[in-house]
Amino acid sequence: MSNQEGAVSPQMLSFLEQEKKKAAVNEIIGKLTNICWDKCMSTPGRKLSYSEEQCLSNCAQRFFESSQILLQKIGEKSGGM
Repeated sequence: MSNQEGAVSPQMLSFLEQEKKKAAVNEIIGKLTNICWDKCMSTPGRKLSYSEEQCLSNCAQRFFESSQILLQKIGEKSGGM
């Protein structure tokens, strides 16, 4: 091995950083999913009402837009390192 004992390779550091970012994005997805569900769903039934469908659709659209902005900002920060 060319690394000293206890040293972490740059590839491993990069991998760990990417995994941290993925975990952060997944956490946000989970939170936003819960927010949309709580905001849009009244009582679970056999079918969604029209208003529930529209609310979930709008919430998902906002989530998608937010995710794009978030990923763009993460990319900008990664590129600036």
